[in-house]
Amino acid sequence: MLQKSFNYVVSNVKLRNIFGTLLSIYLGSWVFAYFILVLRIHDGDRSFTEISNIIFEQIFPNGTYLMIHHAFFGLLILIFLCIRYFIQVYKKYGATTFFKRLGLRFLLPIGLVFLGFKVLIYNNSNEDNNYIWDVSAINRTGKVKRHFEYDGKQRGMSVFGWRGDKSEAMDDLIKTNIEWIAVVPFLYQENERTKVMDTPRVKEGYDRRDSMFIANIQKMKEKGLYIHLKPHLWMSDGWRSDVSMDSEEEWETWFQSYRTNMLHYARMAEFTGAELFCVGTELRSSIKKQPEAWCGLIAEIKQIYSGKLTYAANWYDEYEHVVFWDELDFIGIQAYFPLTDTQNPDLETIKKGWGPHLQSLELFFKQYEKPILFTEVGYKSDALATVKPWEWGNALSILHRKKSDRTQQLAYEALFQEVWHKEWFAGMHIWEWNTESTPEGAKTNLNFSPRFKPAENVISKWYGKKVKNEAIQN
Repeated sequence: MLQKSFNYVVSNVKLRNIFGTLLSIYLGSWVFAYFILVLRIHDGDRSFTEISNIIFEQIFPNGTYLMIHHAFFGLLILIFLCIRYFIQVYKKYGATTFFKRLGLRFLLPIGLVFLGFKVLIYNNSNEDNNYIWDVSAINRTGKVKRHFEYDGKQRGMSVFGWRGDKSEAMDDLIKTNIEWIAVVPFLYQENERTKVMDTPRVKEGYDRRDSMFIANIQKMKEKGLYIHLKPHLWMSDGWRSDVSMDSEEEWETWFQSYRTNMLHYARMAEFTGAELFCVGTELRSSIKKQPEAWCGLIAEIKQIYSGKLTYAANWYDEYEHVVFWDELDFIGIQAYFPLTDTQNPDLETIKKGWGPHLQSLELFFKQYEKPILFTEVGYKSDALATVKPWEWGNALSILHRKKSDRTQQLAYEALFQEVWHKEWFAGMHIWEWNTESTPEGAKTNLNFSPRFKPAENVISKWYGKKVKNEAIQN
């Protein structure tokens, strides 16, 4: 009976129809994703470019899902080719040869590859880390401790993954003694040469995406959390620090589109009662080229927004060039300073790496007499995390990089020991916390998120303590 059924399938399946079906499904999935997004944002009257950007931001937030999408359909096509080959083998040589080749040329290689991946992942994620979790550092009261009111230190975290009900995620942040949440809406332009970035289609009020942020900000404030609204410019190709224009007119046009965005978010910051608003992030080329335009924008923002202001300048070749620090409340630095030259450093080596950077920061503080805020600082759970902290990884990093929760943990311990007590230091917003992280995923990812890793406990321990007055004055 089984033999007859197999013969029937082999004789009647039209392989060209299978291939066409696979291709149709692949292309159809993109069309489906596009129209779903159109339905979800129909009231925004957005352009094709804006909708495409939202698709990539919401469905494929860091490229990982996009890669999985391609890989999935590539795998289907590969399976199709294998089926075609083995059907031909069966027709030509019979069942005995068919099953022999199926086992040796298909099942065995797949098994070996699968086993190899598992061994590689295990080897790269296996670490002898004897860190003992300090459960006493967990805030079990359900309330924000608000130590900020005592010592002025911002105990912040950049948080992503706000879709859906995030009440439980907010409670987890409070358990970690986080008091400030950096909310990061993304602005968009295609590349460094784009003359006009996308601007809000809703001239008055807010679209659905804005409403999601507003609703979550209101919920966080109800729980006693402080809000740092920090819009970022995102590009499909290039880096925001290297925006480049060919003429003064082009620079003015580009900046006007940026101004439109920032005034929009300044109004949102005022509407939601956000305690801190960031007027820009890592826009080095514009900072150097257009200092007067930035001063004018800050003056306009002050007419709209009544809270504190900062700018997030990159640690390298930028914060020294900002001319408007006097107009802001905090000197904001994206503090991805290189701290060591080697992987898997010990605590003392990392602490020593802070020496020259702290000297420069203290001199800069004396120049402006403005508190310095680390608008971003973070370390991946990677053995090389302290060498180039600014480098990103991806879902496949575990295949070629050594995971090290210990290096991430020690990097944060060194950060707190060396910087936290400084008089000029206003606090930090750690990069980054993903509300959708899982304990299982944390075992094999090398990303920045400290969630479910020893670094989370280090952060909880330090954020949970008040900075004593005598320490501040040393």
